[in-house]
Amino acid sequence: MFKSIRKSLSRTRQSVFGQIQNALGNGDITEETYEDLEALLIQADMGVDTSLFIVEQVRDRAVEKHLYRADQLIPELRGVLRAILIEPPPLQIDTPRLLTIVMVVGVNGSGKTTSIGKLAKYYKGLGRRVQLVAGDTFRAAAIDQLKVWGDRAGVPVISGQPGGDPAAVIYDSIRATRARGYDLLFVDTAGRLHTKFNLMKELEKVYSVCQKSVHQAPHEVLLVLDAPTGQNALLQAIKFKESVHITGVVLTKLDGTGKGGMVFAIYRELGVPVRFIGTGEGIDDIAPFDADAFIDGLFDEPPA
Repeated sequence: MFKSIRKSLSRTRQSVFGQIQNALGNGDITEETYEDLEALLIQADMGVDTSLFIVEQVRDRAVEKHLYRADQLIPELRGVLRAILIEPPPLQIDTPRLLTIVMVVGVNGSGKTTSIGKLAKYYKGLGRRVQLVAGDTFRAAAIDQLKVWGDRAGVPVISGQPGGDPAAVIYDSIRATRARGYDLLFVDTAGRLHTKFNLMKELEKVYSVCQKSVHQAPHEVLLVLDAPTGQNALLQAIKFKESVHITGVVLTKLDGTGKGGMVFAIYRELGVPVRFIGTGEGIDDIAPFDADAFIDGLFDEPPA
């Protein structure tokens, strides 16, 4: 897992964090040192607020410890970054129960359906009896795409008719999942609707059906975010969180961008943990998020 996370962060490490380590090379700490660090953190897609927070935390540590060389700031930066990635509560998917329901939300094109396929394969490999339901009934292509990924993962897919009521499809799928003895149901949802529908209202209906059908469901609501979209993805996340009580994030396409700093903005500004990251394009290319492995993957040198 560490190798896959490190590999997915190669562009971030070689571009932005490589520049940060160069900027914090030889020489004394000056005001320009902090200005350069701030600019590079923003470039890494941490956002202005989070970047300013990190720089101030690093500055405070430097003053407290009477540091004067720029290279002494690298361990302090690592410490500040690690502190942002607070330990989340246990993932509810892993809690034993008769049926666990996971809603997966996100805009079209974020990698949502692909992520569901990867998660299905991952949990099937752990011995879970996994089933998928195609809740994006507004696009026939979305139903077909989920079936393709279900076949790749070797798990069954329940679907209704294109144009049907998503909440009704979810209700029927929960009953069918119970009857067939499956213990983990991933619910695909719409990421964009025709203008006569309100996306968030539809998601709220699906959420409500899960609540009423199974105790404490949905047990997780995972938001899939596309790393290359950066701060725009964070704005999307805020809107989704207002409607469906997001419990975690799946960050996709991290391997194709130098913007891994977005993880810190998600934790600090969205207030939810990253649960999984996509580490490539294959069905096995997904890994549970590990904060220590992530921090180590950003830097060329191991911690002192």
